[in-house]
Formats: sequence, C-alpha cells, structure tokens
Amino acid sequence: MSPEAASPQLAILQFLTSLQSPARILVAISGGSDSTGLLLLLDEAVKAAPHLKISLCAATVDHALRAGSADEARDVAALCASLGIPHTILIWQSDKPKTGIMAAAREARYGLLATAAESFEADLIVTGHTFDDQRETLAMRGMRTEQASTGIADAVLFDRRFWILRPLLFSTRADIRAFLRERGVPWIDDPSNEDVTYERVRMRRQLSADAGMEKDIGAAWEERLALSSRGGEWLDRHFRLHGGLLGQAMPDGLRQDRAVLDYVLARLAAVFGGQPFVPGRAQMERVLTFATGSGLGRMTAGRVVFDLRRDGLYLARESRGILPLVLQPGEAGVWDGRFYVRNGLSASTVVEAATPPVTSTGMRGRMHHLPKAAWKRAVASAPVLSAEGNLLSEESARVVELTPYFAPFDRFLTRFDFIFANRLSTVFATAPYARLPLRSIDGKTI
Repeated sequence: MSPEAASPQLAILQFLTSLQSPARILVAISGGSDSTGLLLLLDEAVKAAPHLKISLCAATVDHALRAGSADEARDVAALCASLGIPHTILIWQSDKPKTGIMAAAREARYGLLATAAESFEADLIVTGHTFDDQRETLAMRGMRTEQASTGIADAVLFDRRFWILRPLLFSTRADIRAFLRERGVPWIDDPSNEDVTYERVRMRRQLSADAGMEKDIGAAWEERLALSSRGGEWLDRHFRLHGGLLGQAMPDGLRQDRAVLDYVLARLAAVFGGQPFVPGRAQMERVLTFATGSGLGRMTAGRVVFDLRRDGLYLARESRGILPLVLQPGEAGVWDGRFYVRNGLSASTVVEAATPPVTSTGMRGRMHHLPKAAWKRAVASAPVLSAEGNLLSEESARVVELTPYFAPFDRFLTRFDFIFANRLSTVFATAPYARLPLRSIDGKTI
C-alpha cells in the first residue's frame, strides 16, 4: 500500500500483515502473469503464516469477447483446484456495446466480482495491477492534463460494498514473471495486450523505466489525501444542505484556499449534477472565477445551476434533461445519477421530476429563509413517484426505498476521496461508507 518499489514477496507480506483479521480474500484472476503471480504469492504467504487467519478464494471473469476465453478460464480453475483454493467462473452475458467496450467490460467485471465476493462471503477483493500499469496510466493522463495525477488508486470501494485492493501496485511485471518462472507456473498471454488499437498498448511500447516515479506518486497521494481532509473540514464549516436538494456554500467558504475550493466545488458539482466525473478543467476555472468574483448572478456547468447571492453560492440540479425511470416490482435503479430507488410495490413505479413542481407542506415551510427562485429550482429537480399515472400516497411511497446517490463516489470511491465522501454522507444523512479492511497503512495504525 506504499508508493515505494518493492519485491512482489515483500509487497504481499506487508499487505497481509496490514489487514484486519480474520479475513477472506477474493483474488481476481484472469490467468495472465500479473493475476497468476498475485494468486501464487498470496497462497504461499498465507500458508506460511497461518497465525494471520487469512483464507483465499478466487474468481475469473470470462468477458466472452474472443475465442478461447472459456478454455482459459477452465485452465485457471484447474490451477486453483491444484492449490485447494475455491474458485468460480463468471461470464459476462449481456449485450456488448459497439463503442466504449473497455469501460463497459470494466464495469461488468467489477460487478461480477462483487457478486462472487458475496457468494464466497469474502471481506475484500484483490487485483493484480502492477507498477507497469501505474506508469502507463500516469503517462496517458499526462497527455491529457498538466495536473499531477494520483494514477491508479491502491484501494477503491466498489458499490459501497467491497474494497478492491491492489497489493502489487508498486511491484514490476518483470519481477512477478521471474517469480512464476522460478515456480514453473505458466501464464496466459492475452492477445489484446498486443493490439495497438488500444491506447494503453501503444503507451506501453513507448515507455521506459522511470526510477523516480514512486516519489512523484507518493507526493501526489499525500496532496490528494490532504485535500480530501481539508475538503471535509470545509463541508463542516461552510456548507449547508436544504431539503436534500439545495446546497449552499457560505460566503466565508468562498474565500478559502483556492485549491480546496476547487476540490470541493468540483465534487459538489458532480454530486448535484448526478455525474460520475467532476467537470473538466476549463469548466471548473469558469466556476471558480464566478464563485470568487464580486458580481452576483447565475451560471450553469455540469448540469448544475450555480446561483451566487450575498448570502453565498447556491447549487441545484438544472431542470433540463431529467429523464424518467421506470422500475418493475422489486427492481432497483439510479434516477438521474442522484437517487437510488428500489421499488417495493407490486406495481411498476415511475420516478420523474414533477412538472410543474409538486411542493409539500414541509418544503413550503423551508422556503421563508431561502431565495425563492433558488428553492423553486431545487424543488423542480426533486424525484416524484407515481404508479399507473397517479402520484403515490404517503403510505405507498414508504414502500419505495429512495436515498441520495453520489455519482462520483457510490460506484467507485478511491481512498483518496474517502474522508470527503464520508463527511458528505453525514451532510445528506446517509449511511457512512465502509471502512478500509486494514489496521495499518504504510506501518501507521488507522
């Protein structure tokens, strides 16, 4: 978990001793050298240290994108059986998109791994990302922005349910392959790793080793963690939430350090706009210039209306482009990237924004101390539930689970944003995020 080069064996030992125990680890294994090395390294270390009370299980996701993938998955199953490690094969059976196939495959892969983790009653998931992957990611991001990047995170919370940890992130692929050769264990070479139509493959061929990169990553990690902590403090001191719909950054908050303000406003924009990513650099420069300026008024960015008034900056979802969501009985989904909804009724339910806005008595009671236009805009973005063309009664509405959803955090939350996201969950009165299954990071107790 530390951004320092380490042999694979040392990295795994440090990882296992940092875990809370007892623990059951789900190893994501494709059969490639990185994930096969991860499985073998963990297996040896766990068997050598029974006092750690750690057990392993494994899962292979067959994306069914090329011939031979099913045979490769069966080869991995045979390896796991020879080691006495419980294993399952999961197949991506849904329709494959014609564009964005890599992103869709990633989404499907982690969803299936979470299903396997539930089935095995695992406490966490580990993947075989290496320092080579880290270098490639940093290089690709460096081509798009001059900002310092944290690269691949060493720990990511998926779907609020499982932490995905990457214990070999600062070990090299060459060292992992040397370990496998010593053990006489073969691996599968995925032909897509040589397909130059993929940006990562092209970047891999261009890169040369950079011995000082670990130090750069470490500095970027520390900076990001500090921003998350300061951003959480900013929420406590300078942010108010009205009716779960309208955010208000107080005037003093707009005069804080620009880096902190950039961090919090970008993430609040993603939350209020229901977007999984923060607005781009150019958009955020416009937002910051507007929010810290002397002129009052409104601007829109990332599906959010920023309304600057004497008593602060108000944030609400703009009224355009809010599409309805239809849920069958027992079905769940995310509406507008802002609310998680589970239909507990025996009839299909429609979630949509009210047109014209429906204002309850409780909402009217909150309006007297808020700008009318800002509050009206926020209410117009509120979810309204109906079935068979009629608004649900209060009794029926209680059967439908409706909770805030944070699009930039609730599917994939890196540990770098954990402090801020957890403070945000307190502001919105939602459940806290699951804590890291570690008792120490870099030798420090957490």
